[in-house]
Amino acid sequence: MNPIRRTFVLALTLAMSAALASGLAATTQQADPPYKDLKLGFVPGPYEDTFRKGVAPILERQGYRVKYVSFSSGLEANNAVFTGDIDANIMQHSVFLEAYNQRQKTDLAGIVHVPTPPMGLYSRTYKAAADVKSGARVAVPNDPVNLERALKILRDLGWIELKPAANPIDVTELDVTSNSKRVKITPLESAQAPRALEDVELAAVQGNFAIYSGLKLTDALALEKMTLPYVNVVAVKKKNADAPWARDIAAAYKSREFQKTIRDDRFYDGFRLPDYFD
Repeated sequence: MNPIRRTFVLALTLAMSAALASGLAATTQQADPPYKDLKLGFVPGPYEDTFRKGVAPILERQGYRVKYVSFSSGLEANNAVFTGDIDANIMQHSVFLEAYNQRQKTDLAGIVHVPTPPMGLYSRTYKAAADVKSGARVAVPNDPVNLERALKILRDLGWIELKPAANPIDVTELDVTSNSKRVKITPLESAQAPRALEDVELAAVQGNFAIYSGLKLTDALALEKMTLPYVNVVAVKKKNADAPWARDIAAAYKSREFQKTIRDDRFYDGFRLPDYFD
């Protein structure tokens, strides 16, 4: 073969091989799952540990890298989702989320329920609800939504009566129509409830703050009868509710792997489990 022709054929072959290799590499790269940093917000409580233990391993195998951001209050965590500083938060129930949306004119949405510890009535003075004396001081959350939950615990004990069908967003102590136990209701910031046990006989403590402060659900004098609206959710901006990463978070929570992780851990005894659990 002519040396010039041989050189041309060799160059053409090399070029075609390079192009083929480049095409295969591009195809392989496109087939890989999208790589995304997920920024998730939490307030004190069990939700971050639950996520790290049962959800993060699933997402990380799918190519996600999770960043954890701590907040001291639910308001801060919701604001961060709305402004886009984080992708989602895990710390609130649907009623609280709806109240936030109404007051802040925002559009956050829950995409999946998560295991949730119930609110409980705790005491360092009494060992049983039957022992509580008339006139006892009871610390309750000062936000209307969680105040209603606390008042319902007192109602179910037979200590007070409430107006029927009170709007949880607007409930106050004025919705108490009868107080046969003469309990002295003291509203305060929810996160302060565990420490208030040093100053009052009783405190209605949200489950996340109870666990964070070392209180056990089994030590509560009474636990709320938790219904679905009060089971916590993963919250995102409404426009992101159907994003691939949001669907992947929801799927990880609903997976058999996550359910087994929770059921095998006695720490979660007493938690209200989402309806998707078998």
